[in-house]
Order: sequence, then structure tokens, then C-alpha cells
Amino acid sequence: MELKINHQIKQFNVESLSVQSLLDLEIPHKQNGIAIAINNTVVPKSNWSEFFVSETDEILIISATQGG
Repeated sequence: MELKINHQIKQFNVESLSVQSLLDLEIPHKQNGIAIAINNTVVPKSNWSEFFVSETDEILIISATQGG
């Protein structure tokens, strides 16, 4: 499966992938303080395990930072 994540094309050797599985592969150690948007729509953290991505989706992973 080829996915566009944060404007970069990435390859995954799977047929289906939930948002949670994607995060487990991409950022396994930093899953607090992030938000996920699929096709410009935020996916609530409570839905990450049930929401599956497809190759045509635009995925944006946003990480909170400190500062002002």
C-alpha cells in the first residue's frame, strides 16, 4: 500500500491499515499530543482503531509542540 503522509509518499507491505496501526508503524513511541487528519477531516483518537485508510487518502499527522 502506498500512502501520502505529511506530503511524502511512503510504502507499506499491508493490504489494509487502521489509523492506529499506521501510527504504530510510523511513530511507535510518541502517540500522545498528536492529531490525525484524513482528507482534511480530524479523526478522533477514540476512532483510530476502527478508521481504515486507503491509498487515495491524504494523511496529516500533527504533533503538539511547546513554545509561544
